[in-house]
Amino acid sequence: MGDRDRTDDHVARWTPILPDLDPDTEGAVTRMVHFVQHIRHVREQLLAASGLQRHEYDTLHALAGRGGTAAPTQLAGDLGMPPNSITGRLDALERRGFVRRSPSATDRRRVVVQLTPAGRSAWRDALDGVGVEEDRLLGALDPEERRTLSDLLRRVMLRAEQKAS
Repeated sequence: MGDRDRTDDHVARWTPILPDLDPDTEGAVTRMVHFVQHIRHVREQLLAASGLQRHEYDTLHALAGRGGTAAPTQLAGDLGMPPNSITGRLDALERRGFVRRSPSATDRRRVVVQLTPAGRSAWRDALDGVGVEEDRLLGALDPEERRTLSDLLRRVMLRAEQKAS
């Protein structure tokens, strides 16, 4: 069968204890968990090296995902936070020169948050580092296999999202 990973040992250990255990399901789920843990660990290392905290990266990422300009309430919604909780994050990011706030051109009572070049650079450095590791890991698959993996995981997630609703 080829090389073994730590999940193979995990499945071999649990199969005699739980005879009804489906080794393919257990293997797939355990590998997905380990993959996500690995990517999170790499991201945390990259953030620490870049001087960004996780919540700063998440906020810059949400802002970049809106084209670099958004209302604070939009960012709060994207981050799953109460709107009044975003102010502290934006204050800290503004002090670091990563964002700037200005009055809305259409409604002076509202504020618009913009990603600065320094903020975009900090976000991209962290994002690109994680992307390199994702490419390294998924480089074990050819393009067709990556597409198949993505399609299979989509089907699984559609089932998960259906159940959660």
